[in-house]
Amino acid sequence: MRSFLYVPGNQPKMLASALKRGADALIVDLEDAVPPDEKEAARYTVAEWLRWLPAGAPIWVRVNSGDTGLADARTVIAPALRGLVVAKASAERVMALAALLDEHDPAGAVGLVPLLETPRAILEAAAIATAPRVTRLQIGEADLAAELGLTPGDQELLLVRSTVVLASAAAGIAPPAAAVTTDFRDLDALRRSTQTLKRLGFRGRACIHPAQIPIVHEVFTPTEDELTQARDLVERFEQASGGVCLDARGRMVDLAVVREARNVLAMAGGRLPE
Repeated sequence: MRSFLYVPGNQPKMLASALKRGADALIVDLEDAVPPDEKEAARYTVAEWLRWLPAGAPIWVRVNSGDTGLADARTVIAPALRGLVVAKASAERVMALAALLDEHDPAGAVGLVPLLETPRAILEAAAIATAPRVTRLQIGEADLAAELGLTPGDQELLLVRSTVVLASAAAGIAPPAAAVTTDFRDLDALRRSTQTLKRLGFRGRACIHPAQIPIVHEVFTPTEDELTQARDLVERFEQASGGVCLDARGRMVDLAVVREARNVLAMAGGRLPE
């Protein structure tokens, strides 16, 4: 999944066309994008929309915090739902939603994507990443920056971002998806920041506008040269029967290098057997 497009849950017309916008996945929002007096109606609008979609559609729903979020979760569980994005996540809140899903989704089809938006959540990142049903983490950088009293930027958020990447890797879940940027008109800035986040270990990015999707795909789709090099590394390693070998430039190649080559192939749908 390279792109996650946010769609307001209280806009039926936007929901109707959302799957045609080109994103790899959708995050249907029941939280910040929906006015307080429309949240209950939006919950049922989204539930009805999900009923008509095929099982396993690439759709997540961002639920509210507190009891409202629990009600959101109960209402929107459907075969088409891939997971819940947990707003204002904490270890306690994630565990409560996991318990609710165990009751209403015993097959385990619905995952959780905690959105880390508070200092407490960042300090709990390792525990949250290992909680039941958690498949990946995201950072709510705007809310977090406000609580920390900092101006969000690459240097200011470096520690936070690296902490979440490290927690994800240690827990064995998918790498985190990068946070949204609200300036959807400055696509050059989007490309630069997305490239920076990719180097930090993020894979994929949340988007608030369809115009951002092609740039995010460009950054997170391996080039033909990268794919060729990755295939060559894997083939050399397998021909060496899993031992140390040399790449095309005569450099030493070990299992860690080959693992990253396999990741590159997987990002392009060219996964090779282990």
